[in-house]
Amino acid sequence: MPEQEPITTSDAMPGATAGTADAVAVAAAAAPVIELRDVSFAYAGKEDEPPALDHVSLTVRPGEFVGVLGPSGAGRSTLAAVMSGAIPHHFGGQLYGAALVDGHDTCEVSLTDISQIVGSVLQDIDTQMVASVVEDEMLFGLENFGVPHDQIEARLQEALDTVGIADLREREIATLSGGQKQKVAIAAILALKPRVLVLDEPTAALDPAASRLVFDTLREVRREGVAVVAIEQKVALLSEYCDRVLVMSRGRVVLDGTPQEVFSHADQLRSIGVDSPRVARVYNSLARDSLVAPGAPCLTVDGAADLVKSLVVPALASLGDKAMSPELSAYRAPSKHAPLPRPHAEGADPVVELRGVSFAYPGGASVDDLDMKVYPGEVVGVVGQNGAGKTTLTKLLNGLLKPSAGTVRIAGLDTREVPTSRIAAHCATLFQNPDRQLCRDTVLEEVAFGLELHGTPEAEARERATVACERFGLPLGEAPFSLSRGQRQMVALASVVVMDPQVVLLDEPTSGLDYRECMTVMATVAEMAQRGCAVIMVCHDMEVVSDFAERLVVMADGRIVGRGPLLPVFSDDELMARASVAAPQIIGLSCRLAREVSPEFADISQVAGIVDLTEEMVGRD
Repeated sequence: MPEQEPITTSDAMPGATAGTADAVAVAAAAAPVIELRDVSFAYAGKEDEPPALDHVSLTVRPGEFVGVLGPSGAGRSTLAAVMSGAIPHHFGGQLYGAALVDGHDTCEVSLTDISQIVGSVLQDIDTQMVASVVEDEMLFGLENFGVPHDQIEARLQEALDTVGIADLREREIATLSGGQKQKVAIAAILALKPRVLVLDEPTAALDPAASRLVFDTLREVRREGVAVVAIEQKVALLSEYCDRVLVMSRGRVVLDGTPQEVFSHADQLRSIGVDSPRVARVYNSLARDSLVAPGAPCLTVDGAADLVKSLVVPALASLGDKAMSPELSAYRAPSKHAPLPRPHAEGADPVVELRGVSFAYPGGASVDDLDMKVYPGEVVGVVGQNGAGKTTLTKLLNGLLKPSAGTVRIAGLDTREVPTSRIAAHCATLFQNPDRQLCRDTVLEEVAFGLELHGTPEAEARERATVACERFGLPLGEAPFSLSRGQRQMVALASVVVMDPQVVLLDEPTSGLDYRECMTVMATVAEMAQRGCAVIMVCHDMEVVSDFAERLVVMADGRIVGRGPLLPVFSDDELMARASVAAPQIIGLSCRLAREVSPEFADISQVAGIVDLTEEMVGRD
């Protein structure tokens, strides 16, 4: 990829609120709270490899909200480590250039001093927790940083309220969902009142509503002058909340500008392996086809709807009554843009069946009266807020939990009557955290392990594992834990694919993955479904769900509150609100255009559908 000089700007994002614009103006005038001057870094033992950071220069000023994008291995987490002082105080290696925090070189002050200015939230939340109860986790930092005792209670309660977890104060951390742990970690840092917040994938485990709550919280914090640096893969969130976006590739900052400036570089982003908001793709596609001028793309559903209306309404008006005439009925075929259902055996028995299933944990969290059927070849998305019972559902399906009432059948087996090992022969699970299912010394041994456990001869198991590893580009002889987070997820997926199961359970399969890795994982999942595997996917990324699932199960408060084909369920605003789920951008756009422009836009779930239909309508003359 050819190198490109970073785009820089100090202008507020068009369409930003007055509060946001004021914060940007204040930031532009203030001295940097973080400054990197020609920083390069290579980790110890990897000095002969390309550096993790390569001549990076940038500033972060008080009140700025900076998003950082990039594929796995681009250097984003290393950048966060430099900003937080973990490099050079925790990670060894060769550091060149200067990293300044509040004007002080991080090599010349202690990590404790830096931590009073820069608060960081790590990608792996479990490694950040030091206490067993939420309140104790909050108190740990406050007491260790010497906050006066008469201020501790107010700070603790304010942080819990800000993040919306006051009800979790007495809970044991081990009983929390991944998303709830993420909120606890953010609250614990906020209580320390840092001047900079550096967050590595802060919403990876959160549902859409909770993700928005976190970003609402961060936006409020920055209005008080706190700088926010968020490493994130959810491009729609970054485009809406950040006033500045950095894009990294191969250790360098290759784009630096407002969200509209950055996401106008569609081709470069795609070559790097970075996603764009779906509505930005609509604009960029229309610009590529010369229907609009190249430039700042739409970043919201409202903006995209206004754009399409400005193109289509005049064209329809010029047709008058002919716009709805029988000769134009061919255009009224929304199904041609809708995703095709994946084939499954006609008349087949369900391979997954739950009847009246209930289960309760000690302490009260539970699922109740779950009924569900999944057939061979289906891809079913399970969506809902954190704590809705989605992960508990997967554990009931793979036999890790036994129902207290009702029946769970997998491939005809009652999970209460057979050992978990027998269920595993038919039902494979890809956990949210791949590290919880990796246990062998090399990648090849890890991928072959499941086959060997189920009686496959070692030579055959290794041959099949080699094919699976080569498919994902995995290094056979490397230790799994020496690989990146995304590569470890690929190892876990390969160990599932090689088993050729009848059912596969995916618990947040794209969490922590970059766009390219996400598409590789999901393309593999789609292929498994085409071969007749039933796929049940718990996922907070509604764009991924809309691209790959054909049917949805919606959960809230431990119950299934809705189910059905993708488009009708996502179009049910009341159901989405109850489950704290936001419909994907394109489905939201198609529903609005169907109401305000033409019913022909109904039932479109893909960018190409919106673009094709818009171009067809504009061309009717």
